[in-house]
Amino acid sequence: MKLYDIALVCRSKNAGPFQMTIDLMFETQEKYDQVIHSKAFTEENIGKLYQTPASEVAIKPFERILTIKVVLPRRHSSGSPLDCDVYGSQQHFPLGNLEI
Repeated sequence: MKLYDIALVCRSKNAGPFQMTIDLMFETQEKYDQVIHSKAFTEENIGKLYQTPASEVAIKPFERILTIKVVLPRRHSSGSPLDCDVYGSQQHFPLGNLEI
């Protein structure tokens, strides 16, 4: 099952000019647990999806609100001539396709 099929919300956005975040929100504790404890949901695998070293990927779980925030560096700073998504709003697709 893909992460898109489990998460109620999967969205990305800027977290300043050099980082972006991907927010994952879940309807139930079971769905949250399925993802946070998945062997596929790791810094290493997420880094591969975004061509980023695992050491630069941060997974921040917020169990109380059934939310996980993933923080990644942006390849190109927001607004630079090489940036293709100024708001970081279209960057969740690789993670959403992750098989859990």
